[in-house]
Amino acid sequence: MTDDAEDRLVITQDSILRLDATAIDYIIIALYFTFVLGIGYLAKRAVSNSLDFFLSGRSLPAWVTGLAFISANLGAIEIMGMSANGAQYGMPTVHYFWIGAIPAMLFLGVVMMPFYYGSKVRSVPEFMLRRFGKPAHLVNAISFALAQVLIAGVNLFLLATIVNVLLGWPIWLSTILAAVIVLSYITLGGLSAAIYNEVLQFFVIVAALLPLTIIGLHKVGGWQGLVDKVTASPKGGSEQIHAWPGNQLSGFTSDWLSVVGLVFGLGFVLSFGYWTTNFVEVQRALASKNMSAARRTPIIGSFPKMFVPFIVIIPGMIAAVAVPELQKFKADGSGSVTYNDALLLLMRDLLPNGMLGLAITGLLASFMAGMAANLSSFNTVFTYDLVERYIVKDRDDAFYLRLGRWATVGGTIVAIGTAAIASGYSNLMDYLQQLFSFFNAPLFATFILGMFWKRMTATAGWVGLVSGTATAIVVFVLSENGVITLPGQGASFVGAGAAFVVDVLLSIVVSLMTRPKTDEELKGLVYSLTPKEDRTEVAQEGDHGWYRKPTVLAGISLAMVVVLNIVFG
Repeated sequence: MTDDAEDRLVITQDSILRLDATAIDYIIIALYFTFVLGIGYLAKRAVSNSLDFFLSGRSLPAWVTGLAFISANLGAIEIMGMSANGAQYGMPTVHYFWIGAIPAMLFLGVVMMPFYYGSKVRSVPEFMLRRFGKPAHLVNAISFALAQVLIAGVNLFLLATIVNVLLGWPIWLSTILAAVIVLSYITLGGLSAAIYNEVLQFFVIVAALLPLTIIGLHKVGGWQGLVDKVTASPKGGSEQIHAWPGNQLSGFTSDWLSVVGLVFGLGFVLSFGYWTTNFVEVQRALASKNMSAARRTPIIGSFPKMFVPFIVIIPGMIAAVAVPELQKFKADGSGSVTYNDALLLLMRDLLPNGMLGLAITGLLASFMAGMAANLSSFNTVFTYDLVERYIVKDRDDAFYLRLGRWATVGGTIVAIGTAAIASGYSNLMDYLQQLFSFFNAPLFATFILGMFWKRMTATAGWVGLVSGTATAIVVFVLSENGVITLPGQGASFVGAGAAFVVDVLLSIVVSLMTRPKTDEELKGLVYSLTPKEDRTEVAQEGDHGWYRKPTVLAGISLAMVVVLNIVFG
């Protein structure tokens, strides 16, 4: 630890992480908040109806929605959770990006966005309504809304904790202040405010974490020094330097089963379930100005996504071998720190004032981006898919615009309550993957089967969703009670796989026993019944370059990911 870091560290009974931020740090943070609220105020002038508020009037360019697409996912769980995973498991954590994100993002852009954008739906649950009817729609809308306030609570809890730990503000004050700031700009400017702030937040996050990574590598003797230290650490070893087979991450002792678990459980079920059906992400693409921009949104996002591990996972690995408290925790589980503290401990030890302020701002940006994404998608589904569809119908547009703003307030209040749930997990990625196995895995099974099998019926849609979710919950309960013993995040992988299989099997059985919709009703909703011209965009002015073709960009991205897997495998 540097002398400067020692001067700024105050040891207290409740926390070993307390930094004395100086005036320059507070100025940097204040400037950021000023920009954030300013963007919200400016975006408010463009909101004249509910479509502007919930979907930015479908008017944004691809590069903006592409960066927002990835920034919306670069929240508290991504930053702190992946750093924690890096400290605990090492390089296998890259699977969450190169296997568990990029392929699904490319599939969304190339195959699925034409159905979402072309059908002019306002949300993913609304697409489910058209394909499967009201029961499946209601199940999906309720489960999605619940998931968003739970995940928003995680972002809010981490944000409040970081402010408390680094700046000394009380948890309750940090929680309320963070919630008020996010609430302010979402309520003012709706999705446009969220998206433009997410673009700003992306650059702030990179500017904050890249120097930390570089300084950290210098501290441990470069990449080779990190390799040597991780290999020699008691709970590390050479398997934490190589991405495959990732046994510690998957929880399997067999290399073969580990690879299958990662590819099928994480890379297919959890990944495709999240990226292709999660309205938090799809909403950004739906805000694009045309079909081509909508398809390019997740593909553009895939390029920065594949390099995020180098500024998130690597610092976690550095912290595990360079910070004494975390070294001790990893070796024998003792001490008052957890893996979630990896990034904070590294910031404490390495960053001087000024740079500390930038790093704190980067963390605040990531937490606010994640929470804003959750709230902006929650208010859309709550307003359009629950209230307008089932409770208060046929009111004027101004009513639903006001309701959307009040839904944001309500979602924020609920998120403050759900923040307490996250406090029980030493590695927040465990919590997140459990939520995904409950909500995303069965939704993906229903969605993908219904898109490519026209025989699937409306009854099968809601039966599959409910049974898949129940299966994932059963696996979770069995794991928590020791009936199934899978360390790491293996239980969530198994739960997701089981939910997917049960959903598909029951959907097939129920479909064969019930009446399907006609081919005409399924046009635009099922792949084989949708004409090719409806699945591809007519080139718009300015969209003729090869670098604007979704399939070409997707091919380049996929090739780069294959190379990264080979190099770090």
